[in-house]
Amino acid sequence: MSRRLVRLGLVLAVPAVLSACSYLKEYRIPVRQGNYVSQDMLGQLKPGMTQDQVRFILGSPLLIDPFHNDRWDYVYRFAPSRGDVESRNISLFFKDGKLDHVEGDVAAAPATQEGASLPVATNRVIEIEAPKK
Repeated sequence: MSRRLVRLGLVLAVPAVLSACSYLKEYRIPVRQGNYVSQDMLGQLKPGMTQDQVRFILGSPLLIDPFHNDRWDYVYRFAPSRGDVESRNISLFFKDGKLDHVEGDVAAAPATQEGASLPVATNRVIEIEAPKK
């Protein structure tokens, strides 16, 4: 009779243990991809800057289209372990090797707090001031 109790115990314990596994959630590593561009970095851009000056401020672009050398794309994507995925796209356009205008998801407003998330808009053209002579 003790063998029957052991078998019955196993039959009842195995489904209980397996069902407990469904309540556990796997750990996901937060993943950052691309170029993070802050409000301060965008605020430093001025029309007429050379590509080298822009690269010094923002870093190397993630994408340079071989068919459109006058466009640089900075793409950033953050997938936290829990929560929504955050993504930003910023495109810089050059004319004759000089910065002409900037388009993207991030508004060119002063940064509020360091480390705060950036305000996101829908495909906006960001006006940048001409350098004073």
